Amino acid sequence: MANAEKVRVGNQEVNGSDVRRECAFFHDAERFLLSVPVPPVSDHVRSHIHKTAAAAGALAAVALMATAPPALAAGPRDVTADVLADRDVTLTGDTVVTVPAGTTTYDGVFRGEGTLTVRGTGTLVLTRDSDFTLPKSRQRVRILGGSHPYVTTTAADPPAVTVERGATLQYGNGGTTGLIGHFPYGTPAFRLNQDNIRVDGTLRLSLKSAYNLGTVSGSGLISQPRFLWGTWDLTSGSFSGVIDNGTQANAGRPEFATALPNVRKVLNQGTWTVDTPLGQTVTQRMDFYQREYGSDINVQSRPGGKVILTGQYSWSDQGGDTNPSLSDPALNWTPATRNVNKRGTNIKGANVQWGDGTTSRIFMPGTAETVYINLLAARSRSQLAFDYDGPVTLGAPIGGGRFHDTLSAPGAGDIVIKGTKGNDVTFAAVQYYDGSTTVEKGAVLRLGSGRSGGDGGLYTKGGLYKVVNNGSLVLANTSKSLTLPRISGSGSLTQAGAATTTLTGGAVTYTGTTTVRKGTLALRGGATLAHSSGILLTSAGSRLDVGAAGLRVVSALSGKGTVRGSVTNDGVVAGGLTVSGAYTQSAKGELVLGNRPLKATGPVRLAGDLDLSATGSTPAPTITVLDNTGRSSTTGAFRDLKEGARLKLADTTYRITYRGGDGNDVTLTTATPSPSPSTRSTTTAPDTEAAAPHTTGAAAEGLGWWPYVLALGLLGGLVVPPTVRRRGKRSGRHAAR
Repeated sequence: MANAEKVRVGNQEVNGSDVRRECAFFHDAERFLLSVPVPPVSDHVRSHIHKTAAAAGALAAVALMATAPPALAAGPRDVTADVLADRDVTLTGDTVVTVPAGTTTYDGVFRGEGTLTVRGTGTLVLTRDSDFTLPKSRQRVRILGGSHPYVTTTAADPPAVTVERGATLQYGNGGTTGLIGHFPYGTPAFRLNQDNIRVDGTLRLSLKSAYNLGTVSGSGLISQPRFLWGTWDLTSGSFSGVIDNGTQANAGRPEFATALPNVRKVLNQGTWTVDTPLGQTVTQRMDFYQREYGSDINVQSRPGGKVILTGQYSWSDQGGDTNPSLSDPALNWTPATRNVNKRGTNIKGANVQWGDGTTSRIFMPGTAETVYINLLAARSRSQLAFDYDGPVTLGAPIGGGRFHDTLSAPGAGDIVIKGTKGNDVTFAAVQYYDGSTTVEKGAVLRLGSGRSGGDGGLYTKGGLYKVVNNGSLVLANTSKSLTLPRISGSGSLTQAGAATTTLTGGAVTYTGTTTVRKGTLALRGGATLAHSSGILLTSAGSRLDVGAAGLRVVSALSGKGTVRGSVTNDGVVAGGLTVSGAYTQSAKGELVLGNRPLKATGPVRLAGDLDLSATGSTPAPTITVLDNTGRSSTTGAFRDLKEGARLKLADTTYRITYRGGDGNDVTLTTATPSPSPSTRSTTTAPDTEAAAPHTTGAAAEGLGWWPYVLALGLLGGLVVPPTVRRRGKRSGRHAAR
């Protein structure tokens, strides 16, 4: 059976002879063995070849006497005259009909054994069903059964019907008959056609019944008229042309897994339905186009099944039926007259994935005015995953309404941003699904495009709402504020838009870094950043509003912006920030002084460490460590640095005071003159209570905390390492006795 057509029904193999084939089905734990007298189905899809005629010629040549001239193989039989005369035709081998220009309506039937090729320049319309088979010599069959029967064809017979380029074959004339087909298999819940077809010209399906074409090959056009309520069960084949779906096509059902890897385009002017058998994945890579208002793609799947769509569903304004295309991609995002460019998809309890990690063309380009996306519950909730290798923008809301009325109900499903490298998804519309949003490691989800009219958001009132962020969550709205509770995961969060984002509730537990690049990030309702591995305010205009509860720093806080509210430092805080409120540093805390001092407007209470390693080696008469702009005195002191204590930076000795500046600043003032560049002092300072700090020996003895804080400032979004404290010998900080 090397050349057998493999028709799989479930997962158990049953073999039979060339004459009779056995098909095993399991139902309700009972096994039924069906003996199906079927002509075998043959192997690989090929162009129409005249093997039978050639073999007959070869046998004739052997039978001739040696002195007789060699016999010539007979050509295909031409039955054009019979067709034009409406006579029934019995096939006895390869058969040809040459259709003249115009339309020829044939009220006869084809029967027998053989093949039928339609050529010419006209249209041949069949009004009655025809039933014939390939010659037995071209047929082979293997049927596999199982407890969940479904059908796949893995190696197809040669085509029984061929439509050559330039010719048109029409099945039916608007009624229920006119199909060429032979249905011997007893396949579950639908009839698999044994008469495979090759279409290099045009095949028009003018039928109101349900039908199947078998395995389809060729590169032409298969067209179904609009508003003709027939259903085409489209199974498989190497067809690489264009499908014009005018009404209804089933590209997958629980009974078969559709495989159409080479279809170039689908002009969808009706409903294209994709479903899967139990536990099977159906991948469709073609681009879809719509020309008129009212088309949609419905996706369903059985438990364990999945549908992957890697193309794009676009409007078409040129190219006709044979090559639909769009003159300008921007037209997908702009409403057209009479809404003729509005397309939709209904995901009905299905597991659906847009993209396969090899493209950056989003499946549904458009806005709420040009597309609709519904997540619906049917047997189970739906899931939609985004898997791209570059940036894509979703410009429409995902809801759960009925067709175009997307926002009449929340969507019943969950969203996943796959962790493919480069997968960067922007929600440029406020979403309306009630489930979870998961951002996998390596992926980016942006709420808002950062441009006017491109604000995004999530529906947070659903009982199943949550954000699991293991990648990067970027909040970039320009005018619409965001409120987000329940954010977990190991990923980072970045506030990047002018509009305020508020994190609320005690379930804000993500552990990645928090970066405020623009606008305001606010904490309310018990939300904290206690789990975040670092907080970075990258610009002078960036603000972290911590409310009345204040901010407790347990990791690191650095940058140039402003914290609105009090700050309690149990971790590391770097200078350069402004605290619009009280600043309290506990014994566990550390202040790292860089090029700019920490500024606080409220009461200041100090303890813990002061790290001066990042101040540089250029001496200055006075260095401000903390600028207290409030009215109250600064209380407390850094560890081992009482009022007036001496410390040495480079070759300059300073005294620390907590009453500097306007009376309550923390400053360092030179206690001895600095040596000139050409003369280095070798004498010991007369005051033996002063000691040289270890800043100049930091390379040998360790760098303390400040490099980590600087790294956070330079590489915002990276996780800051956990705080490591040395209570013995101190390195990279001040030293005093």
